[in-house]
Amino acid sequence: MAPPLPQPDLQVTSLPSAAANQAAAPVQTPTRSRDPRLDFYRGIAMFIILTAHIPGNRWTGWIPARFGFSDATEIFVFCSGMASAIAFGGSYSRRGWLMGSARVGFRVWQVFWAHIGLFFLIAMMMAALDTYGGFEKNYVNSLNLGHFFKDTMPQLVGLFTLTYVPNYFDILPMYLVVLGLMPLLMAMEKISLWAVAATSIAIWLAANPYVIGLGPDGLSLPAEPWSDRKWFFNPFGWQLLFFTGFAFMKGWLPKPPVTKFLITAAICFVVFSAPFGAWKVFRWVEVWNQDLADTIRPVWSLTSEWRNKSDFGLLRFIHFLSLAYLGWVIAGDGGKRLIASGHSLGARIWAVLLKLITKVGQQSLAVFVFSMALARLIGFALDQTDRTITTTAIANLLGYGLIILVAFAAAWFKSQPWRAKR
Repeated sequence: MAPPLPQPDLQVTSLPSAAANQAAAPVQTPTRSRDPRLDFYRGIAMFIILTAHIPGNRWTGWIPARFGFSDATEIFVFCSGMASAIAFGGSYSRRGWLMGSARVGFRVWQVFWAHIGLFFLIAMMMAALDTYGGFEKNYVNSLNLGHFFKDTMPQLVGLFTLTYVPNYFDILPMYLVVLGLMPLLMAMEKISLWAVAATSIAIWLAANPYVIGLGPDGLSLPAEPWSDRKWFFNPFGWQLLFFTGFAFMKGWLPKPPVTKFLITAAICFVVFSAPFGAWKVFRWVEVWNQDLADTIRPVWSLTSEWRNKSDFGLLRFIHFLSLAYLGWVIAGDGGKRLIASGHSLGARIWAVLLKLITKVGQQSLAVFVFSMALARLIGFALDQTDRTITTTAIANLLGYGLIILVAFAAAWFKSQPWRAKR
């Protein structure tokens, strides 16, 4: 389950009036600024993602994914949509569709090579452990990379054409395909905002045809040539969340009102859906009331498609939006409740934590790529221990410290300090 992410404070009109205004007046480019809540919540997601990817990690029993339909993937994708509205939305408005799309294409190129580099780095690490380590565990097979090493040539072609996408290496391919859909959505904006919404929803429905009664198998991409397995993260489903975040930050969607009714509805959905979306909570219900658990159990099979992670089922979308709304309310206008005030020890500690978390959120791509490799190394280190509570805590906290260092290092390199200052 992803931590809640707020909607930006942008005063916008409704879809119909916004579309009408486009014909009457030039499009105004939103101010190019980062919502502080964007980086804070995305930073939280990076820590959760590292925790979730450490093999055999005790702490994964307490990440938000164990308590509801949605998880940290939602915040990564939603925040990426928001950040893309800042990074690319202005380019489309200032330079037009062609130059805006060229910039998106350059980002796709960067993400593609990040994916390739990450794969070869981790594959090399696992191969080195198996070749020179003499360990009982086969680390190559732990990531199901046996086919790549046994039959490298066709898998190498598949890797570069994205027809071979092993599990664990699937979120960046999803992200770059979703980015690749941005020129289409920006072209639809020239027609109307309704056309944008209709296009995104239509693509999502193609990946989730059960919603309109057309069966379980929808639009997807093949993940490996020797089986029928599809991409675990179907970009045609997940783009709906990406462009929802994009729409809020771009000003296509208005911020929701803060009302007791919406707050209560969001809390009720998050709380009462937990036994239907998380086995951990369901087990607690079993212990507390077996009859209630027996009533809930059949619902799991009935809602399997609606909470499906691969195609981004509708229940995941509603769950995340509920959390996002609550997070936005809690953070306050402009994230003012996140900012520490006063000079107490607690305020000073929170100010430091806020700075560290925000920095990680600002450098999310670099942190994500590093954390995926780091998680395997931490998992290997834990394999050499008895995985006690203490060693697990040390491993996780050390990992958090390392991704913070990477975030600051990435920011330092991006600032190009070697260039002469004017």
